[in-house]
Amino acid sequence: MTGDRISDELLGYTVGVTADRRSGDLIAALVRRGAEVVHAPTLRIVAAEHDDHLLADTRAVIAARPECVLATTSHGFRAWMEAADAAGLGAQLSEVLTGAAIMVRGPKARGAVRAAGLTESGSGAEETTAALVDLAIARGVAGRTVAVQLHGYVDHDQLGRLSAAGARVLTVAPYRWAPPADPRPTERLIEAIVARQVDAVTFTSAPAADALLQAARRIGRTVDLLAALHSEVLPVAVGPVTADPLRRAGLKPVHPDRYRLGALVRTVTEELRSRSCRAESSAGIVELRGRLVAMGGRQLLLPPSGALIMKALVRAQGAVVPKSQLSSLVGNDDHALEVAIGRLRGALATPGLVTTVVRRGYRLG
Repeated sequence: MTGDRISDELLGYTVGVTADRRSGDLIAALVRRGAEVVHAPTLRIVAAEHDDHLLADTRAVIAARPECVLATTSHGFRAWMEAADAAGLGAQLSEVLTGAAIMVRGPKARGAVRAAGLTESGSGAEETTAALVDLAIARGVAGRTVAVQLHGYVDHDQLGRLSAAGARVLTVAPYRWAPPADPRPTERLIEAIVARQVDAVTFTSAPAADALLQAARRIGRTVDLLAALHSEVLPVAVGPVTADPLRRAGLKPVHPDRYRLGALVRTVTEELRSRSCRAESSAGIVELRGRLVAMGGRQLLLPPSGALIMKALVRAQGAVVPKSQLSSLVGNDDHALEVAIGRLRGALATPGLVTTVVRRGYRLG
């Protein structure tokens, strides 16, 4: 798909987006495919261009003239160079970096290094900080000074590996992660996940994934959040490093082979489409894709509560779904269930499709 062309691949699905930086690109790509998006940045990036610590660390790098520099992210490396320029340190930093072996975490960091007029000397086998440190250690760091451009948070394990290998380690942090100015969007996203009103949640950084879990702990929703992400709501990470906090929580997130936003969107699309469910009914084949029902040549979007009820009925393949099970989908309120069933029947406009089984529940007719 190119340009502004809109498709219906994700029509009927709702996707949560936890990213801050580049969230606009991700949201636009999902919307172009027909998805509804709930945006709740679990962290925000705070630039450190006027941060005294960043400038002090930059001066320390210039004074130390490191033999090796590890560039971890394109955004961070560019921000570092821009901050140095703004402080009148750009020429000195460039001269020092020219004399160093610059190793990059991946192609985007490589692009930032080259855009600064510098040349990299290698990249890790994978796009991870661990692989980048592997490369540096393999080439020898004992007795050398290694400068590491951090990416939002301090990876103490990897810095420790460099120190244990004999390196003198310096760090620079061109930006840092901070809590969102308003926690309410994150809390609303958690409630939407718990209520199964979201079909998938995307994560583009490990700190953002961890921040969602921390927010759930803060409001007492950890058990409910994990239960939803274990079952109906699909967690999708941009790569294995981003997925680590989710795995440590016992979840099984999916991620693409290539750590790119485009690949992330394709993974969301393919995984959600594979989760559609179908059943035979008196109206022929009924297919449910998120909140979208397709039957008899018609397509219609259901309200969230109606979609949850319809999903249970379709998955039952004509068997009776107990009233108690359906009631649990609408807050364990029998009156709310009756209202939701009435609205569902009205939206479907197909008599007999949702059938009442007296004293037992409902089934697909």
